[in-house]
Amino acid sequence: MAQLALSIERFPIAGTFTIARGSKTEAVVVEARLSHNGATGRGECVPYARYGESVEGVAAAIAALGPDIAAGLDREALQYRLPPGAARNALDCAFWDLEAKLTGMRVEEHAGLGALRPLTTAFTLSLDTPEAMAQAAAAATAAGRLLLKLKLGAPGDRARLRAIRAAAPEARLIVDANEGWSPADLPVLLDACAIAGVELVEQPLPASDDRMLARTERPVPVCADESVHDRAGLAALRERYDAVNIKLDKAGGLTESLALAEAAEGLGFRVMVGCMLASSLAMAPALLVAQRAQVVDLDGPLLLARDRTPGLRYEGALVYPPEPELWG
Repeated sequence: MAQLALSIERFPIAGTFTIARGSKTEAVVVEARLSHNGATGRGECVPYARYGESVEGVAAAIAALGPDIAAGLDREALQYRLPPGAARNALDCAFWDLEAKLTGMRVEEHAGLGALRPLTTAFTLSLDTPEAMAQAAAAATAAGRLLLKLKLGAPGDRARLRAIRAAAPEARLIVDANEGWSPADLPVLLDACAIAGVELVEQPLPASDDRMLARTERPVPVCADESVHDRAGLAALRERYDAVNIKLDKAGGLTESLALAEAAEGLGFRVMVGCMLASSLAMAPALLVAQRAQVVDLDGPLLLARDRTPGLRYEGALVYPPEPELWG
């Protein structure tokens, strides 16, 4: 029988972050707080317009459940009260955090996991000119970040791949086209990725037009992002994709994300765990799912001009598990 509070917070981005759908200069998040018996659990979400969400709409959906939470709505019942998405994510993660704070047990114990370990995270390069992305790649590798995620999905992608590979010959590369490639260009661009040594390509085609992936030779493994949210419909993607990108904001929280990872593995998918542009509070619960992932992309705080205090600890390419003061 917790009490709900929420707030909308803005975190400036270090510069401008650009993907195939546009640019942004700040991350706008909604934080949910659940308090009971002197303890407070927190969860953070990022409303995403691509999925029909707005900051105001998500905040309203969370606030509407305040009376039900005060009357005893719990994390299990929450899964049926809200659909997958940002609003449920913030509340679900707040419930997990509150349970940890009330019991004095870490979240990974409640989830039946072993001790969390540091993980190698990708570092994302914003979509830009070939020259600018090559310069960013060289700087990232010089800082010890050797797994680079390249935002592509615009004319000139082959030139970008060539420039980045030349500037960072030792780096591991993954590509995220954010639905920006066309079916006609797909074979040529996948071949260019193979030549550049790219290990994984995220969502090359629009989610509404990805059927041709089932009959396309894939010289590089292809990962579903916008095409997959929760477990519903996962099996239908098996012939189109080799991997799935699990994001808590899409799945609707840690509860569904853990179940989604298990279901994806059962169907033979590789698992990637990704994030929206957000603070360490949003990354912390994703680290539980990421323990079983083959690819981890939890670099959101590294792209911000400032993070929460305390935040996650990043050293080079490693991200460390959260301290209890942050979450869990």
